[in-house]
Amino acid sequence: MAKSGNQKLKLMYLRDILLKNTDESHAITMSEIIKALEACGINAERKSLYDDFEMLREYGMDIQGMQEGRSYNYKVLDRPFELVELKLLVDCVQSAKFLTTKKSNELIKKIENLASKYEASQLQRQVYVSERVKTMNESIYYNVDMIHNAISSNTKISFNYFQWNVYKKEEIRRNGERYIMSPWALSCNDDNYYMVAFDEFENKIKHFRVDKMLKIEILNEPRVGKKDFSEFDMGLYARKFFGMYDGEETVVRLECDNSMAGVIIDRFGKNVMIIPQDENRFITNVKVAVSRQFLGWIIGLGSQVKIVGPDEVVDKIKQEIKRLNKQYTEEE
Repeated sequence: MAKSGNQKLKLMYLRDILLKNTDESHAITMSEIIKALEACGINAERKSLYDDFEMLREYGMDIQGMQEGRSYNYKVLDRPFELVELKLLVDCVQSAKFLTTKKSNELIKKIENLASKYEASQLQRQVYVSERVKTMNESIYYNVDMIHNAISSNTKISFNYFQWNVYKKEEIRRNGERYIMSPWALSCNDDNYYMVAFDEFENKIKHFRVDKMLKIEILNEPRVGKKDFSEFDMGLYARKFFGMYDGEETVVRLECDNSMAGVIIDRFGKNVMIIPQDENRFITNVKVAVSRQFLGWIIGLGSQVKIVGPDEVVDKIKQEIKRLNKQYTEEE
């Protein structure tokens, strides 16, 4: 593009230069501004830039000019987001299990564009993303949008639903038969994103992991279940069906039935090591918080999952079983 054509974009380029190169702690000189504009194909004189600064101030930018030594410097003080707010957004994106690592990094890059180049360097903490269990389904970003559209248009959706098998492969449930549901809400619980919907065939409310939903289609049929959801309490529902645990981390060895592969992968991620023992069972070593909640989770899985090491964790679950037995037999 010719320089004369670029002149019409001078204010926009000037705004970008100030936002990218300045903040409360960093300023830019007039000479640096002129040089940056020249790199964009724009000729600028000091006198015209003074007028441009005033126009940007009238637009709402908090531009401060100050004398430092023999030069006059400029910086933007008030920005749409404070650095601490951007850090909070980055942390939320990083910790969101329902976002893939790729999508998390893409969103973090966009958040960085809301800061100066100096502040953006403090937001570049993507190294932590790869250490967290993230969803493997890249389409979740668009699944959420489809579900929102169905809720807004008051229509049902159909979709396939999958589970992980012992070979870490997707297995379509119901032999490929599509689910038909009336979506009413989306909820983030237990580090995952869920769709809460009404199943008219079973006449009950159900929830589905959004990252396990495939090939969502919006149907030309009105939703059902309005009466059930008129008295629906999402907080109460979440407390009943979603759980979390914390505590001191330990590598625990589990012996599992092959049917538990999906449960293990869902909880610990697809990179978890699965070692076949025979045609029916496998061994896995997982890093977990060995708390009463974790032990309760294991007990809840019944005979299909057993802690086999280390000895101190085996002893803990034996003690927990004794405690439960004593707690309930004493009441008889």
